[in-house]
Amino acid sequence: MLMDLFDELFPIYRSITGEGVRESLRILDGIVPIEQLEFPSGTECFDWTIPQEWNVKSAYIQDSKGVKIVDIKHNNLHLVGYSIPIRGTFTKAELMQHIHTLPEQPNAIPYMTSYYQKGWGFCVEHNRLGEFVDDEYEVVIDTTLEDGHLTIGEGFIRGETKQEILFSTYVCHPSMAINELSGPLVQTMIYHYLRKQKNLKYSYRFLYVPETIGSIVYLSHFGEHLKRHLAAGYVVTCVGHGEAFTYKKSKQGNSLADKAAIHVLNQLGKSSKIMDWSPFGSDERQYCSQGFNLPVGSLMRTMYGEYPEYHTSLDNRELISEITMWETIEAYISIIQTLEANEIYEGTHLYCEPKLDKRGLYPSTGGTRGPKEKEQIAIITNLLAFSDGEVDLIDIAEKLHKLAPDLSEAARLLVEKGLLLKREA
Repeated sequence: MLMDLFDELFPIYRSITGEGVRESLRILDGIVPIEQLEFPSGTECFDWTIPQEWNVKSAYIQDSKGVKIVDIKHNNLHLVGYSIPIRGTFTKAELMQHIHTLPEQPNAIPYMTSYYQKGWGFCVEHNRLGEFVDDEYEVVIDTTLEDGHLTIGEGFIRGETKQEILFSTYVCHPSMAINELSGPLVQTMIYHYLRKQKNLKYSYRFLYVPETIGSIVYLSHFGEHLKRHLAAGYVVTCVGHGEAFTYKKSKQGNSLADKAAIHVLNQLGKSSKIMDWSPFGSDERQYCSQGFNLPVGSLMRTMYGEYPEYHTSLDNRELISEITMWETIEAYISIIQTLEANEIYEGTHLYCEPKLDKRGLYPSTGGTRGPKEKEQIAIITNLLAFSDGEVDLIDIAEKLHKLAPDLSEAARLLVEKGLLLKREA
């Protein structure tokens, strides 16, 4: 399912606006319900302005023999994003001023954009520059740049409370695998999983935004709502490549989002790296900006900028791993289960240990215990010992080297027996 979706989405020319974004969201809407929110060009959003909408029909460079030596039909990274319409003949010297390459990666097409300054250009593999031998070339860039809209996709699952968990990913890059499609694919599967769950404590919001400008636009309209209701959030990006996990904390550094993610990583048994927040990255830069400072982190695999294929045509189907994406989906689901299970309890029996056997919580005969019995006794006694109205289930689970959901049934039983009280939020 994941790679079928990948193959359908990969060829689409996406940018920060335009039909490519809408088409991508329509495809994902076939898996989970995604509403498309439209924001007009020229809308002021804090210090930013939504640019004109850009759409692409075709773009190529043709030599004197009529051969299209560069054509976005072969790879849509060939065109600099937001290139203005051009049709004309250019000398080789004139054309070379608009050609971008990566000399250090001669087989890669670089990814280039010019969203906020009008211009045009093409990107090619550096080792192909020798193919440009003619004196003149015909250049055609059939694009439109006119007033329209910026599109954001949004999904929502209502839970028992108004407190929300946010998942945010981006849909604005053309044909790249790790740094574009891994995020929407993984997030959509998380969304799909949650739609099947019942009695969710939290409400869940899913955003599919054009990176940077999209999250800024969304925050300019709904940021105050998130400040009031967001319990935890995650930016889902770069989740399809690499053995280890990388977790980038929220700017708060000790938010519930951070606590749950690090707790799960501690129990997974896979290699992981924990990073402090920094202003380099994805949309957590906006969610954690000073005026909002939302509890938003990001669980990744090999992160942006740390693999050589980043922002090039080499970030393709050969690089992405379906197994890695499913592992990441499972890790995020474990984080969700941890958030749902996590509570703060307070003991009602404060002076010495309560007598558990008279409540059916401890064997009435002494002697050797089996592993399951020992485990249950350890969970119950630790819950009673540490539930002081301050520490939560995650804290106690860490002491036992278990996941918080593993303790939730015992906690429910202790509440039923009158030995614990759940502290209301």
